[in-house]
Amino acid sequence: MNNGVSILAVWFLTAVLAHSAEAAADREKLLKDPGVYGTFAVFKVDGDWWKLDKNVRGSAAAEVKNVFQKHADKVVTDTYLLRGLSEKADFFVRVHSTEILDNQNFLVDLMGTTLGKYLHNTNTFNGITKKLNYVPGFPEELKEALKTPPDPGPKPYVIVVPIRKDAEWWNMPQDRRSALMKEHTDTTVSYLKTVKRKLYHASGLDDLDFITYFETAKLDDFNNLVIGLERVEENKHNKQFGNPTLLGTIRPLDEILEVLTR
Repeated sequence: MNNGVSILAVWFLTAVLAHSAEAAADREKLLKDPGVYGTFAVFKVDGDWWKLDKNVRGSAAAEVKNVFQKHADKVVTDTYLLRGLSEKADFFVRVHSTEILDNQNFLVDLMGTTLGKYLHNTNTFNGITKKLNYVPGFPEELKEALKTPPDPGPKPYVIVVPIRKDAEWWNMPQDRRSALMKEHTDTTVSYLKTVKRKLYHASGLDDLDFITYFETAKLDDFNNLVIGLERVEENKHNKQFGNPTLLGTIRPLDEILEVLTR
């Protein structure tokens, strides 16, 4: 009997470790591969939430954690605190999956919780990751520069900038757009070490064309990067840049919930 129990325990532990490894691999894959749907859901907490008893808010936070755990096999989630840096929203969640239906199911369940009933969904952006469009045509020197790894260490700040192009941009010949994007990219090279970027294509999935996501430890570098990009010709074709721009800090779910249950 003891041997049987020991064998069962070993099998169970192996299965748990295998599942954990698989989940970790899925996260890496979803954050790296093209063809992945990203949803950015931005929330402001209703003032009546703070009138609830602290124990009630604590129970509501546990309910939220259960929703994140329930969907962990289908979606990868990251949480960000906006409170204190924005008067329009308190936090947002970035959700990745290979099926946007899974993003939707997760967010529907989140908004169905006790906390969810006190949330105003101020913005939602939807996009998909794709292979790089213009880089293959760039000079080899620029391609090599783009391989510069980011500086090690945490990058606690997040900035999300939605972008919409004008009709002239989309009707422009590919070679002309490529030339403008080369100028754009040349401007970014100096900041590759300190500003990490991820691009989502949103045309047809949203009222936007792109969702640009940045992480950095140096907001002054990000500020200078944007100023540089405002000077290139490609910027003339930005019909929308920001509005809203999301500025926050990268926080684990437990920290977000701790802020909301104080």
